[in-house]
Amino acid sequence: MTQHTMQRDEATQMHFKVWPGRWGNAHAGLSQTHGRRRRVAWLRALGFVAVLFAVSVEWSASFSWAESETRLPDARDILKRGTIEVGGVVGFWQVLNFPFHQEPSTNRSAVFIKPRIGMVVTDEIPAGLLTGNLEVLVEPFFARFTQPFSAEAAGGTLVFKYNLLSFGRWMPFWDAGVGMLWTNLAPRIPEQSTPLNLVIETGPGVQYFMTEQTTLTLGVRYSHISNADTGQRNTGLNAVLPYVGLSWFLPR
Repeated sequence: MTQHTMQRDEATQMHFKVWPGRWGNAHAGLSQTHGRRRRVAWLRALGFVAVLFAVSVEWSASFSWAESETRLPDARDILKRGTIEVGGVVGFWQVLNFPFHQEPSTNRSAVFIKPRIGMVVTDEIPAGLLTGNLEVLVEPFFARFTQPFSAEAAGGTLVFKYNLLSFGRWMPFWDAGVGMLWTNLAPRIPEQSTPLNLVIETGPGVQYFMTEQTTLTLGVRYSHISNADTGQRNTGLNAVLPYVGLSWFLPR
């Protein structure tokens, strides 16, 4: 074996002795680098989750606080003695043949417009579910008859309204009113012979408090028009009057 060959073999052996250590050190370095990166990624993820959790808790607390601060309207808290109601309704008046009506009426129908203003005149009257107070309203009105022919009517009623206060933002009521009406429907119809007539109305309804002051009003009334036998003819007109409208309650 020549000297050159021996030197080459020694170099080869030295190479195999040195490089495993180098590869091992390099592999260990790569493992440590990947480990550090994974730890950084996990820490970032945990930080993001912590921030998200903190924001969620803060938002939930704020929402709960706002929800607790927001109170739904309650008729009992709003309608006190002296409270003013201002509003109006529109209704469709249609003659019906009631069993107690002596002679059947022919078709009579009209559209009624009724502005209103009133005041609560009593304190709360305790009566269980019927707990409420009394309100007095003035309702002027204008009507346009469409059957049996075009005609007009105008007048006004004094209305007594009992409000039930035990149902939160829903306020059922029952009202009854009496007033006077002038119409050019008479004497052109067989039921009535005089243009000046008495009006009696009564029926249930409900008001829904959309806000602390504004209500949607729904109701229906039985309506009777008669001249109280002051004319030659007085069969009378008996009708049903469903209506819808808005009201605003102004504190005293």
